[in-house]
Amino acid sequence: MKSTKKFEGLLICTDLDGTLLRDDKTISRENIEAIEYFKSEGGYFTFVTGRMPSFVSKMYNAINPNAPFGCINGGGIFDHRTMKYVWTQSLDRSALEMVAAVDKEVAEMGIQVNTFDNIYFNKDNETMVHFRQETGLPNLSCHYNDVPGELAKVVFGSDEEEDIQRLISVLNSHPLTSKFGYIRSEKRLYEILPKGISKGSVLMKLAEILSVSPERTIAVGDYNNDVAMLKAAGIGIAVKNASPEALAAADMVTVSNEEHAIARIIYDIDSGKIKI
Repeated sequence: MKSTKKFEGLLICTDLDGTLLRDDKTISRENIEAIEYFKSEGGYFTFVTGRMPSFVSKMYNAINPNAPFGCINGGGIFDHRTMKYVWTQSLDRSALEMVAAVDKEVAEMGIQVNTFDNIYFNKDNETMVHFRQETGLPNLSCHYNDVPGELAKVVFGSDEEEDIQRLISVLNSHPLTSKFGYIRSEKRLYEILPKGISKGSVLMKLAEILSVSPERTIAVGDYNNDVAMLKAAGIGIAVKNASPEALAAADMVTVSNEEHAIARIIYDIDSGKIKI
């Protein structure tokens, strides 16, 4: 007998910070209840984040996604039920030549290199210290050339806009610039990623793994690193508090992250206001 569950074959992927999470980094009861309803009616619900799996454990325990989640701004797909990566795309180590150029030309810039298991803090500044305080990550410290294993991404950080702009200039003028991808993941952070990797590409890979039609995917986000995901999805939805770039990329705009945006979206799908 064919299933009559109303959300069967739908996949919702949300960003975390500024989207699913409120400004105080909590998830509202309204969002949790709506997510449980969506899953109980056959929908896939998960998230796509720039974070590493190792420091979103509280999030996936609270959300309990019923599909693997995208991480590292598109560099991996992780299944929290098996605690293993389903898929990864590593960063070529030649990216470290660009890191060396930034280290020389923008001395104030904080540097961290991420593998698929750890985050290594290679050059500290106020931004990186604050990053550790926010995430509770250990201060694993080494030179960027000494980071072991496969690389996932490089993260640069500064609270000064002038430093970020100088960084972008150095990266854009480097001989290897066309070999990699780049994203500003938040106001103070800028990343080097494998070429072609984004939240959009990982959303499509996840849909393929789950046998979900791309047209039946819904992406929700708020910032520049969500733009590719908003564009790739069958329906891209920006929260009201989103950046101008994310708002421009979205098919529609919903309420803010402080107003239970995910619940609103799920109930708008349920009522037919959002048509898939």
